[in-house]
Amino acid sequence: MADNWDDLRVFLGVARGQSLSAAGRILKIDPATVGRRVARLEHTIGTALFAKSPLGYELSAAGARLLPLAEQAEQTMGAASDLLGTQGLAGQDISGSIRIGAPDGCANFLLPQVCAQIVAQNPELDIQIVALPRVVNLSKREADMAITVSAPTAGRLTVQKLSDYKLHLAATPSYLQGRPELKSLADLSQHRMIGYIPDMIFDKELDYLGALGVERVPLASNSVSVQFNAIRQGAGLGIVHDFALPAAPELRRVLMSDISLTRSFYLVRHSSDRRLQRLNRFAERLVAGIRAEIARLETWCAQQDAPHA
Repeated sequence: MADNWDDLRVFLGVARGQSLSAAGRILKIDPATVGRRVARLEHTIGTALFAKSPLGYELSAAGARLLPLAEQAEQTMGAASDLLGTQGLAGQDISGSIRIGAPDGCANFLLPQVCAQIVAQNPELDIQIVALPRVVNLSKREADMAITVSAPTAGRLTVQKLSDYKLHLAATPSYLQGRPELKSLADLSQHRMIGYIPDMIFDKELDYLGALGVERVPLASNSVSVQFNAIRQGAGLGIVHDFALPAAPELRRVLMSDISLTRSFYLVRHSSDRRLQRLNRFAERLVAGIRAEIARLETWCAQQDAPHA
């Protein structure tokens, strides 16, 4: 039975990665071995499971029929592993590897410290953070769970709101010095703006400058971290997460009465993963940690703006 499941696991890797090399990276085995295992499974079943195309390995009709059964087996094996792994541990420790996808702002300024706390409490746990300037594809198992800035409405997914967070316009004092005074939104036209590349905004919630009527972005990137560092270098004005500001205490928020944005983070998981207690326990700690970290960092921002006696 173990060999049969191992072959199904390889089948799932190829179905999701659409190539032997991608499946090898997912499974941490060499592509040649992946190919042999797929051939063995096809021989056992007596039919081809994939068709080679210019796009890679596409499921055959038989492969498409096998896919939901293989995914069901994956969930069953995961649940069994959870049960065996938690016996004698009172269900408290988390072990193994968990991959989480997130937009790079969250991945850079929240997840490192939150995940550091979780692994410190669970020494047998490996956490992999996938920082992408796009939506993580859970259906292809790019990650076990993902943080998003919009709640998805399609697919077999469970969605949990993590937390609201705030964003403001910010710049360095060196940039602001000697430039036109900022009194209202109309004054933005006299300043160099930093933001997203307009045609690479992957979620409407990230179109901050468009909502402010800004038509030109002289310095743009698809990465919020690149934008943040450009603002730190005094290159211009840009929208910054409040939770990122403690990492750059030299930055100053401006036009706060005119520009104060609120967005939300959501935790997205496969619906079938609700049976996996290991992922459930990790999700609980992740949610609590992110909420606490956003509150801590935004409180720091508020204290910096408070008048000093």
